[in-house]
Amino acid sequence: MRMMVGKSSQLHKKTIYDAPIDGKTVLVRMDYNVPMKRDGTIADDFRMRASLPTIKELQKRNCKIIICAHLGRPDGKKDDKYTLEPIAKHLIDLLKQPVKFVDDCIGDKVVQASKRLHAKDILLLENLRFYPDEEQNSHEFAAQLKKSTGAQYFIQDGFGVVHRSHASTDAITLLLPSIAGSLLAKEYESIMSAMSNPKSPFIAILGGAKISDKVKVIEKLVDKADTIIVGGAMANTFLRYKGIEVGDSKVETGIDDVLKNIYERAAQKNSDVDSFIVLPQDVAVTKELTKESERRETDLDGINAEDKILDMGPKSIETATSILEKAHTVIWNGPVGMSEYPQFAFGSARIAMAIAGRDKEIMSVVGGGDTADFVLGWSGEGKGFDHISTGGGASIELMAGDKLPGIEALLDA
Repeated sequence: MRMMVGKSSQLHKKTIYDAPIDGKTVLVRMDYNVPMKRDGTIADDFRMRASLPTIKELQKRNCKIIICAHLGRPDGKKDDKYTLEPIAKHLIDLLKQPVKFVDDCIGDKVVQASKRLHAKDILLLENLRFYPDEEQNSHEFAAQLKKSTGAQYFIQDGFGVVHRSHASTDAITLLLPSIAGSLLAKEYESIMSAMSNPKSPFIAILGGAKISDKVKVIEKLVDKADTIIVGGAMANTFLRYKGIEVGDSKVETGIDDVLKNIYERAAQKNSDVDSFIVLPQDVAVTKELTKESERRETDLDGINAEDKILDMGPKSIETATSILEKAHTVIWNGPVGMSEYPQFAFGSARIAMAIAGRDKEIMSVVGGGDTADFVLGWSGEGKGFDHISTGGGASIELMAGDKLPGIEALLDA
């Protein structure tokens, strides 16, 4: 990956690289909300691996490192299903060194564990969301975090949570000098560079299910992109708006006015709207979705009433990949098919191949969530992609130009 990490020309916030944190006790907010298997082990450690550069930089600076994070939705109650103890054990494997764990995030246990830390030591606190005060952005809870840990600085490195106003993203910044970690700086720099100063042709690929979740992003991309390729269930809604029968496919209702506005906006930029917003011209369908479902490919006029559209067809895939052959900047947010099923992952796989195959010529940013999961599953380590985001909702809001509370609260550079 070619994106430089360090002082960020886009971020305009203080980072761990330009703050006097040497030898300090630091409270670091990480995003360790990782998928877990039924046996309690970690299914995908991408977010944890992405946090390692910050931890290693803090160790170089002889900091005492106290990490806070959340896992799942325990609804403000202690629940062993959501304990961070497996996270601590996996951090030990990743860092090849001890990581201490305490089964609370405030109170006397945390006070005692924090006092025993030496320079470069790492302590992981228990799930913040075991307390309802975390999601309520409680200043009292933030004050207890500060007091219990003895932290002198707060470092925000949980990009996946900075679009939330919680105690560990907002209230804490009123109590401690607060700066960005390496991952947060990299996320912001990568996404904002692609959105604010893209090298043309700039191609956006939009998939997933709901248009309503991405209206502001779509509007921003209509203004900035040279071509928008639409796939996934989102494409079904576009096709139905244009009068195509989509059978028993998943569609979003009640947003015709939104689509009308998108097309009017696009027409102001490009008179040939259908070459600007590129929809599937053929699709892959099945009647019932199971692991054994057969993939049937058809033109749009061959979609039957009981068919579910689950992927792009071969002509649509060729169109998308030929567009990507000329791209210099690509943003991809949302798989273009039901990519959890191999028989309906053809479109997503071919798009991934088209981007990764030109990694020296394309600046590519992959949105978090399902898109990141697919790309990492497809490529292993994400080779061939400049930046794979750790944050789904946060990346969408940042691309849309929204202010993110957890970033706005940090010290200005």
